[in-house]
Amino acid sequence: MYTRKTNFNRSVIAGLFAAPAMIALLTLSSCGSSSSNGSNKDSLTADSDTTSTLKDIKPAGEAPAWAPDMKPQMQAVIEKLASYKDAPIPGLTAMEARKNHTPTDAVKDLAKENQVPMPAPMVDTVGRNIPVKGDSIHARIYTPTTGTAPFPVIVYYHGGGFVIADLDVYDASAKGLAEQTGAIVVSVAYRLAPEHKFPTAHDDAYAAYAWVVKNAIALKGDPKRIAVAGESAGGNLAANVSMMARDKKETLPVHQLLVYPVAGSDMNTESYRKYAAAKPLDKPMMEWFVKNYLKNMGEAKDPRINLVGANLKGLPPTTIVLAEIDPLEKDGEILGEKLKAAGVKVNSKTYSGVTHEFFGMSLVVPESKDALAFAADELKNAFKK
Repeated sequence: MYTRKTNFNRSVIAGLFAAPAMIALLTLSSCGSSSSNGSNKDSLTADSDTTSTLKDIKPAGEAPAWAPDMKPQMQAVIEKLASYKDAPIPGLTAMEARKNHTPTDAVKDLAKENQVPMPAPMVDTVGRNIPVKGDSIHARIYTPTTGTAPFPVIVYYHGGGFVIADLDVYDASAKGLAEQTGAIVVSVAYRLAPEHKFPTAHDDAYAAYAWVVKNAIALKGDPKRIAVAGESAGGNLAANVSMMARDKKETLPVHQLLVYPVAGSDMNTESYRKYAAAKPLDKPMMEWFVKNYLKNMGEAKDPRINLVGANLKGLPPTTIVLAEIDPLEKDGEILGEKLKAAGVKVNSKTYSGVTHEFFGMSLVVPESKDALAFAADELKNAFKK
């Protein structure tokens, strides 16, 4: 979605920060309501009956030059996103960017146009406010409608580069994880930049995790089976929660799921060079996120941003999900290697032919369905131990 170049000093940024979490988290730009009570009936999670329908979803044109091997359903999503003709995010203010269409909008519209059946939700949702330093933040809690309490718990952090997106934009991921793991998912609406600069989102993320640990039983959850998960910027936050819990000697998550996380400070990696013009996340957009979230460029080297330079010892077993067509792909790959070197058990999988933000698109993108199942199996195995 976002192609315009920014005037921000690239020579300064080049050594900055590869943000896979920006995600979720990054490519999204809608600021829909983040408070929701009652059942959420708008699931974007595909079921087995949609397989034949998905084969009918085809792009209108040729694959883009920056991704000649893009999967057809993924290309159809990118084409639909481009059809809204929103102004590129790097030329907008944060408030303006939050009004842009998102990949989630494209998925919903494609599903409607192709008569993809919308599966019935298997979770109930309720909104809760969580106290943080000087304020409160909202969370949406997804509870399975079947199964027996106490349930395992996943604390989930959405993407959007710490600047845009909300709980609605990432609803499909949170809901899909709850449905496929049989766990309660607490999706956290941490405060966004530039209104709230670094490290506000990071502090909010940990405060939310600590609140869940303290209130797990009241939520019908098991305080001994709590995992963290996040996409793009949210993947960065999830990893930081594990590091903070370790350093504070508090309850450590039993597992962390990091989906194309923001993990490095180098915008000249192989994937950054190859996919500098990719959609929905490109290099100018990443530069824009950095400018909005950080107070100064020196903060890009902070280990909370530059995860590949952090102390990764003692972190929980980790699952990493990456997209091939993504500037952040190499960041996630390097992070996996660094985690293994630190003695952390890692299972990583890269999906070819898909872009950043694909994880929550299982309603129309087959690879997303596979990635969600892979992530859910990893989490379920962690909850059994």
